[in-house]
Amino acid sequence: MFSARPIRLTATGKAIRPRILAQLVTKVMGQLTLAAAGSAMLAFPMAHAHAQEQSPVPVPVPVPVSVPEPAAPDAEEPIVAAPLEPTEPVMETPAAESTPVAPALQYDVRVNAPGDLDELLEKNLDLERFRGNPRMDREQLQRLVRDAPEQVKTLVATAGFYTPEVTVRVDTGGSRPVVIVDVEPGPPVTVDKVELELRGFDATPPLAASEPYDTEGLKRSWPLKTGAIFRQAEWESAKRALLREVVQTRYPRAQLVDTQAVVDPETHKASLLVILSSGPELRFGELRIEGLKRYDPSIIRNLNKINPGDYYSESALQLYQARLQDTGYFASVEVSADMSTILGEQIEAGQAVQEGEAVETAQRNRGPAPQLPLVVRVTENKQQNVSAGIGFSTNTGNRAQLNYDNLNVWGTRFKSAITMETKKQAAHTNFYFPTTERGYNDSIGASFERSDISNEITAVSTIAAKRNWGGTNLERSLTFEFLSEDKTVVGLEQTRSKSLPLTYAITKRSLDSLLFPTKGYVINAQVGGALLPVLTDERFVRVSGKGVYYKPLGEKGELIVRGEMGALGSKEKKGVPAVYLFRAGGDQSVRGYAYQELGVKEGDATVGGRYLATASAEYQYWFKPKWAIAAFYDAGNSADSFKDALELKSGYGLGGRYKSPVGPINVDVAYGHAVHAFRLHFSLGFTF
Repeated sequence: MFSARPIRLTATGKAIRPRILAQLVTKVMGQLTLAAAGSAMLAFPMAHAHAQEQSPVPVPVPVPVSVPEPAAPDAEEPIVAAPLEPTEPVMETPAAESTPVAPALQYDVRVNAPGDLDELLEKNLDLERFRGNPRMDREQLQRLVRDAPEQVKTLVATAGFYTPEVTVRVDTGGSRPVVIVDVEPGPPVTVDKVELELRGFDATPPLAASEPYDTEGLKRSWPLKTGAIFRQAEWESAKRALLREVVQTRYPRAQLVDTQAVVDPETHKASLLVILSSGPELRFGELRIEGLKRYDPSIIRNLNKINPGDYYSESALQLYQARLQDTGYFASVEVSADMSTILGEQIEAGQAVQEGEAVETAQRNRGPAPQLPLVVRVTENKQQNVSAGIGFSTNTGNRAQLNYDNLNVWGTRFKSAITMETKKQAAHTNFYFPTTERGYNDSIGASFERSDISNEITAVSTIAAKRNWGGTNLERSLTFEFLSEDKTVVGLEQTRSKSLPLTYAITKRSLDSLLFPTKGYVINAQVGGALLPVLTDERFVRVSGKGVYYKPLGEKGELIVRGEMGALGSKEKKGVPAVYLFRAGGDQSVRGYAYQELGVKEGDATVGGRYLATASAEYQYWFKPKWAIAAFYDAGNSADSFKDALELKSGYGLGGRYKSPVGPINVDVAYGHAVHAFRLHFSLGFTF
């Protein structure tokens, strides 16, 4: 049992005397050391068994402790829970080589403890770790049983229980011994008082008028509140989180001056003290670029949103690094602040402290801290790259693709690809200009695409100019393009149309992960059309929107809700390019139906309609970290009238999910209620 006197945990790991019985960390480490010593005593003769057999030199081993003979069947043999005592080694002569080796003692362990304590003990007790060891015998088992109570007390203390009652006994009534560990943890220790002392956090002169640091908000973010169970892991995590929040912005030299946790086992209360010193307030300086050879420095400078004089921020550094990495120009990118510029001041501060001056006073007397140069180190990608790939999609069939990229064609990135699919064939080329100082990403390109979907054959040639701006969370684009389309519907005559539309699109993302989202949403909206009678056969206006919402349900469940709507306004539908009409069906639309099978019947074909409405609800259960089963219900339709579009066609079914290195792999079997047929769907990742 623990003493009723309080226990104080300090940052330095030293006991506080004379009022305090012992420092908990020292006790925990001491018990772990004793446990490790016991384990080593067990492992030592096992690991040196071969040496004992080969060498005539005697090897010291622990003194065996006798174990009483088993009692009658169904009886229990009590084990006295004595603390581990040091034993005197004896010199033991190795057995002759002809002596048979006794078979290892086999035993089971059963832990009876409430909550998660049983799992904690099963994972960490030496009784479990050495179970099945080929050198186990009765003496070694007796030693482990004798050490178990102290080991249990040490382990449950980390979970907040400081006055447990532990009983360890051996049941020898069965075919093999069973070590039974019974634990009554007692009441948990809760946090009674939290004292957070924040030192410094003043703007460095002459920047006294700077925005003050939100120290009150920092205190409110402390996770280990009054009344919470005091657990060692959460105590350490809370201190790390507090320091991490400070060093990530403005004060990267912050440090914990002192931390203490005083635990009173009699009242089951803990008092916490944390003293944190901010160190000097630091700001960014001028940009410095290293490693650039072929490309213009403007590629790096134009993506920099950090201005000289801005507060130091790790998130700003990471965001800048991600922007540079996404350009494709560089094989590696490292963005950092050069801390060497403040080494001199740190040396001066250390000398001042040695002379008796307080740390905060020394910082104020030094004056403003120097600005940290912003350093970008890059390794350039090779200029040209050729790649090829094959694949399969249940939407468009077999696929083969050939890509050619060149990172420096007239100062632009050149990307081209030829894609051959069963239902689609396409070729495109694009030139991407470096990001401008205002953050615009401009591109121009041309493409050709031929498709044969539901007996509608289209061939579209496009010349486009696009401007994209914003970040991952909020992305916007403006596209101006000229389209020339030839369309053939089986059983009807061929038609030709041209159009000059302008389209604005916006995408809002709020996800916990871009690759494997489990919480958040994505919304995309588009509005555009061809309003001028210039290179346009039929003027039109088109609006559409779609979204995906992710919500965790329990520890292993996840709900995914999708929806999409669209509408097109024009005097005549004829003359509007097919790519601006709406159809539904397929892997990312309404499962249970073929790709773009839902639309307007025209002859023997299905063509696009003026209106679109789809919805989907899916539940995923992750029975393993990378594997899940899914149940879903989809509904949707496309038609030339809004009323007909709301006559939704439904599909439902089951599927499997796997988290691959390149994104989620989805395999679904869906039943299309309107067509009375099952269909297999396969997809990788999710759209937009």
